[in-house]
Amino acid sequence: MVIGIVIAIARELKAFLESDFKVETIKNGYFDIYRCKVNGNDVYATKSGYGKVDAAAATQMLISCYKCEKILNFGVTGALDRALKVSDLFVVKGATNYDYDVSPIDPVKKCQYEEFEDIWVPFDYELYALAKSIKPDLKDACVATGDAFVEDKTKKGELSNLGCNICDMEIASIARIAYLNGAGCLSIKCISDTYDGDGGDFITNVNASAAKAFALLREILLKL
Repeated sequence: MVIGIVIAIARELKAFLESDFKVETIKNGYFDIYRCKVNGNDVYATKSGYGKVDAAAATQMLISCYKCEKILNFGVTGALDRALKVSDLFVVKGATNYDYDVSPIDPVKKCQYEEFEDIWVPFDYELYALAKSIKPDLKDACVATGDAFVEDKTKKGELSNLGCNICDMEIASIARIAYLNGAGCLSIKCISDTYDGDGGDFITNVNASAAKAFALLREILLKL
């Protein structure tokens, strides 16, 4: 199997590069590609950069250039629920691009792409089930994805009302591109910033939460 991993930022990539995988770096245009073998599978990882456009471009590149059959993602995320704490770990079961809206001109809901029945971009159920089998107490997440870091509590309330409990800037686009190419998608997320922004030092949280998310993804890779 050929597996792609889309990682948004350098602080998250660090967890992958510091693992025990024997990684070779190659270049593909703008992207650095980190290639390795895990459990007999070819793995290609790359850092996309922030936001939906860069994440979609990285995902398509991994699929088109390296024929990736599965697209995995791990990283940090923001809480849309006051009950969530730094280091809470999630497997994503659905995501929506909250700032996408063609409902004034097409017969869809706000946030809905025409190829889906509702606002949720789907994920690979078999990969989801594998994550749950490895960590049975793993929480489910519905993610609000958009091209902005969300601090405003009014906005957090709006996103929560969509049915989302966490937010990020990439995963709905990663999952949609994977879906359109017939590739399964899995995402593991870990809280780095709380609803009230009172979870301590942000950079420390990002490093620790990214490492925790990757630790589970590593176990998943070893089972594929």
